[in-house]
Amino acid sequence: MALTKRQKQVLDFIANFVDENGYCPSYEEIARGLQLASLATVHKHISVLEAKNYLKRGFNQSRSLELAPRYLQEQRRARPATLEIPLAGRIAAGSPVEAVEQSETLNFADFVGNGNTYALEVRGDSMIDDHICNGDLILLERAAEARDGDIVVALVAGAETTLKRFYRETGDKVRLQPANSALRPIVVPARDVAIQGRLLAVLRKYNR
Repeated sequence: MALTKRQKQVLDFIANFVDENGYCPSYEEIARGLQLASLATVHKHISVLEAKNYLKRGFNQSRSLELAPRYLQEQRRARPATLEIPLAGRIAAGSPVEAVEQSETLNFADFVGNGNTYALEVRGDSMIDDHICNGDLILLERAAEARDGDIVVALVAGAETTLKRFYRETGDKVRLQPANSALRPIVVPARDVAIQGRLLAVLRKYNR
């Protein structure tokens, strides 16, 4: 079923909000962002988008909206299939080696052509020992689960997001470990942590 103009606006607002913040908007934020008259109107649009398989939502959970595979597939088809730059060779960061020109290319399609990928700008120095610095751009894959040791974007207590290494602890707790010896880990009940994404790559621009 085709989307109305307003339904497309709601869906695009949710997708753009997730791209910019790393977590989904609340119904109140959707209403404000699109200047909708009431939360009932937001509920109506969300229900229709869910029925059309563009959204998934959990019940009795804060910020529980999730873009469904149908939307992600349509966005992927609308984007360029490839984005390549020349891979000219390899450069020594230790002892000098002979430079050999190559004709390979580096393909970024797995990142930019994937609707599950989004970017965030890092603020702070909690991950500097993992070479993630203030001002870096990070590429993330949307995910709701993580393995021990993964670097993740985590929503804590439905309020604050943070970039940390993820570890499960005894007593049904989660440890969000900074990569900075000056900072303490965040240890909270597992129910208070929602994984929003897993780290794919770090980009650093030196000429700003």
